Amino acid sequence: MAMWDRIKDQAKSLQQQAQGARGSGAQGGHGGHGRPGSGSSGGSRAQLVSTLKSQLTSLKTELKSGAFRDASMAMCALVAAADGHVDPTERQHMESLILSNDVLQNFPPEQLRQRFNQHVDRLAFDFPQGKTQVLQEIAKAAKKPAEARAVVQTGFVIAGADGYVAPAEEQVLREACSVLGLSPQEFGL
Repeated sequence: MAMWDRIKDQAKSLQQQAQGARGSGAQGGHGGHGRPGSGSSGGSRAQLVSTLKSQLTSLKTELKSGAFRDASMAMCALVAAADGHVDPTERQHMESLILSNDVLQNFPPEQLRQRFNQHVDRLAFDFPQGKTQVLQEIAKAAKKPAEARAVVQTGFVIAGADGYVAPAEEQVLREACSVLGLSPQEFGL
């Protein structure tokens, strides 16, 4: 558990830096998408994403369960559809991010692609109902706290791959934290 304490301390430190840089402004989950690099929290958020990615990579050998794989693909689909839709270009971009992710390379690419697309199709067909089903899949990772944190970290890394985590993406990451029994503050949310 000492490793998780160290990871949590790093995440808290980065969260405090992000909050300090954010100031009293841009809080909340409504409004349009900002531009990467706009506002003062872009650098801190990018630093947090980088730290979470490094932490995930260091745990690669431990993250090989089917529950982690399935919850991670559900998380990625939820991030992709956070604004209520996923266009074909965005879907392809997300697939390439998933398939190039170091930790997710523990699993056969076709398994990842199939599960991701199944969840995206569910969300595209009926977003509210699909979201409920996807969150239920994510919740299955709650049995192992290390995997639960890794699922949220994976979602955060995928969301921040473009250098910006949109408010709608932050909201679904918070919801995932909730079903996993984790504090959103642990991830700077």
